[in-house]
Amino acid sequence: MENHKLVLPEHLNHFGFLFGGHLLCWVDEIAWIAASLDFPGLRFVTVAMDRVEFRRSIREGTILHFDTNRVRIGHTSLTYAVEVRRTGQPLPDHEPVFRTLVTLVRVDEQGQKTPLPTSAEAEFASADGSHPPLPQDS
Repeated sequence: MENHKLVLPEHLNHFGFLFGGHLLCWVDEIAWIAASLDFPGLRFVTVAMDRVEFRRSIREGTILHFDTNRVRIGHTSLTYAVEVRRTGQPLPDHEPVFRTLVTLVRVDEQGQKTPLPTSAEAEFASADGSHPPLPQDS
């Protein structure tokens, strides 16, 4: 899944660069959207980001490109690789400014972990074909 975000003045820190908390929020939100599109109607919460390392500074007016791919389906959780790049920049500045793995877990109405649908149900949930189901881990 691809998405974009424009860096506005309210996203900047006191040095004039993108505040890292905004980027983390956007990454979390975009991973959640991917999970919700892959499994409509299910509840997910974020449980982990594997690494937080800001590789490049980002200024006001930058358009960020977010590329999100599902990399793992577990018994109750999903993991997405999220890579962020600046758009409209000449190479080599088109390297990722941020990348991480985001793991979300399915929860019920009480906030308790609950299993994901079986493979057949997952195929139905991903009927649009944008994210074909992966084999489930044991």
